Amino acid sequence: MDTSTEPQGAPRPDGAAHAQLIRSAAAAASVEQAWLYLEAAHVVGQLHFKLHLQTHAQMLRLSLHTRDWSEAVGQVMRLVLVPLGHFSGRLPLGNPGRSTVSAFVPLPVRPELAELIARARSH
Repeated sequence: MDTSTEPQGAPRPDGAAHAQLIRSAAAAASVEQAWLYLEAAHVVGQLHFKLHLQTHAQMLRLSLHTRDWSEAVGQVMRLVLVPLGHFSGRLPLGNPGRSTVSAFVPLPVRPELAELIARARSH
């Protein structure tokens, strides 16, 4: 793994949980549920460059699929910001990664996302 883009002291990526959340988003019964899984995947993967990019790419894909143009624009902006955030070490921890939330504000992990993350980690 290339760690040159990882923040100093970042924990090892939880790739298995991240992959489970991405798969769950793809299989979700509703668009709302898919977004929750992708938000949880963002929280799990945001400290790790590749996972972070992958999550925003999936968010962009979902926003295009649902024709949510404002979300799509927000995801394109976040895809541009991911490398800058990693190289500068300024990542807003706990942020769910949606365009409805500032890309610069750390947030506590919402309970529904924490539950999805715990379930993904137990698989």
